[in-house]
Amino acid sequence: MDALSDIFSAVQQWLYETLVQPLAFWMGLGNRLEDAYDATGWLLVGLLQLVVLLAVIGPLQRWRPVEAITDRVAVRADVLYTLIHRLGLFRLALFFTLTPWLDDLFGLLRVAGLGTLHLDDLWPGVTDQALVSLLMYLLVFDFLDYWIHRGQHQFEWWWKLHSLHHSQRQMTMWSDNRNHLLDDLIRDVIVVVVAQLIGIAPGQFVAIVAFTQLSESFQHANVRLWFGRWGERLWISPRFHRLHHSVGLGHESKGKGILGGVTLASCCPGGTCCSAPPTSSPRYDPTGVRDQVEQGRDYGRGFWDQQWLGVKRLLGRA
Repeated sequence: MDALSDIFSAVQQWLYETLVQPLAFWMGLGNRLEDAYDATGWLLVGLLQLVVLLAVIGPLQRWRPVEAITDRVAVRADVLYTLIHRLGLFRLALFFTLTPWLDDLFGLLRVAGLGTLHLDDLWPGVTDQALVSLLMYLLVFDFLDYWIHRGQHQFEWWWKLHSLHHSQRQMTMWSDNRNHLLDDLIRDVIVVVVAQLIGIAPGQFVAIVAFTQLSESFQHANVRLWFGRWGERLWISPRFHRLHHSVGLGHESKGKGILGGVTLASCCPGGTCCSAPPTSSPRYDPTGVRDQVEQGRDYGRGFWDQQWLGVKRLLGRA
């Protein structure tokens, strides 16, 4: 593990000195070099994730696909979403807009005497062990993601944004980042605030985000794969997550038109997903949103079209 960390740090340093640092000076950001170095780490993680997607998950999709890909345009839009997020472009936009406000907010909270709760200090000698600490924070953020996800499916205004994610009729490994930017903004602010409050180390935070993102990409993959009756209760498989994206079932809890549905965390099944337990004969249902399938509601074809229609839904004008 230490050897891998050393290799990652060496590559990060090389990429920073070769590309990012000169670019930061050229842009007049010499006072933000520490942030630029952190951004280099995120960029490197994103590049490694893309390698795993293309080299591992992609072949799985070709090996045992659930369905043939007939709408290449829709998939290409999802690829664009993935590149925007995994290569750090969305995070870069937040860096120039929201991050300074959040930094000021956390500074004021500390001045007011509100300290950081370091969860890894709860049980000295145990929770401060590297692996134990990492697993503990992974569970905390998975629990947090469950409640965020539940909000996306319970609150009508939030569902008007999140429904874009569910509108993909041809789900693939690229579909995880298919979200409205406002939806991503809300989620990222919540996650960053919690990360600051519980005192997770930056390196651990990057590792957890990278792991959960890869897990979610795998869950969205167009692959006929499940983990069996008991494995499905421990980790979300592509089959299980497809259940969440299925027309009606995934976003309706008590009948047609009632929000809720099969709610999942990032990694571990939770909440109302237990109402649809694994079966000995796994199903792979069509994906999409009911109003899209039955009433022909337009969620857009390209990136900008999808973003604009999301704003119109939120304002009640779609």
